[in-house]
Amino acid sequence: MKQKMMIVLALFFGVLAFTLTYYQIKYERDKLFRSAKDVDLIKMKKSLTQGEKITAADIELFQTKIFAGVGRVEIEWKDSNNIIGRKVSASVLKGEVLKWFQLEEDFVLKREGLAGIIPPGLRAVSIAVDTTSSVTGLVKPSQHVDIVGTFHFPEMKGDKSLDTITLTILQNVVVLATGTQMAAYSSGAEAKTKGYNTVTLALSPKEVEMIVFATQKGKLSLSLRHYEDAKFQYDLQSVNFKYLEQNIDKYTRERETFLKNYK
Repeated sequence: MKQKMMIVLALFFGVLAFTLTYYQIKYERDKLFRSAKDVDLIKMKKSLTQGEKITAADIELFQTKIFAGVGRVEIEWKDSNNIIGRKVSASVLKGEVLKWFQLEEDFVLKREGLAGIIPPGLRAVSIAVDTTSSVTGLVKPSQHVDIVGTFHFPEMKGDKSLDTITLTILQNVVVLATGTQMAAYSSGAEAKTKGYNTVTLALSPKEVEMIVFATQKGKLSLSLRHYEDAKFQYDLQSVNFKYLEQNIDKYTRERETFLKNYK
C-alpha cells in the first residue's frame, strides 16, 4: 500500500512539474513574440541578372515577423515605388528578399566606394577570417551572419573545463565586403572565385568597440544565415567543456526533434 502511494505521489509531482514547465515555456515564448513586429518586405517573383531593371511585375509583398535590430538592409514594401525602374547591381534570385545593396548605386555613391554603401548610423569594421571561420569562404557581400567568439582564460586555474568559452556575440550582422569585394559591385561569378582573408561588417559604434576588443582576446567565426532569416534568439548559451559534456544528450534530443519537424 505504501509503495503504491509513493508511485501515485511520484506521478502527481511529475505531472505537476511538467505542467508548470510547459506554462513557463509558453509564457516566455509569448513574451518573446510580443516583442516582435510585423514587417512588409519585397520578394522577387523572378530572377534578374546584373543590369536588368526592376518592374512592378518582378516583385511581390512578403510579410514576416522580426525582432528589433540594427543594420537591416532589406527593402520594405512601402519603398517599392522607389525601386521600380532601378537596375540591380548583381544577380538576384526568384524568391529572394530584395536588399538595398542589390540595387545599382548612383554615380556619386559609386565614386565614394565603401562609404557609400554603409547604412546610415552604422560603421564599417573589418575582422580577419580564414577558410573555416568564413564558412569555407562562401560568405558573400550583403549576406547576414552571426558572430561567434571563442576565448581562452589561462588564469582559470584548477578547473581546465572552464578555461575556454564559446558564445554568440552578435546576431544578424550585415556583410558589407569580403576582402575588397563590396556589396554594391559583387556579381555571383566574381564572389565565387575571389578569395579573401578579411570580412567587413556593418556595426553600431558600440558594437565596433566590442568586436575590436573581442578580436584582441580570442578567435571570431561567422555563422551564415538563410537570406530570409532575420530573427533574433535570446535563449543562447555560453559553452565550455563542462557545459558541453553535461548537455550532449540534450543536444541530441533537440536535433532529433528538429529533424522530425523539419520533415
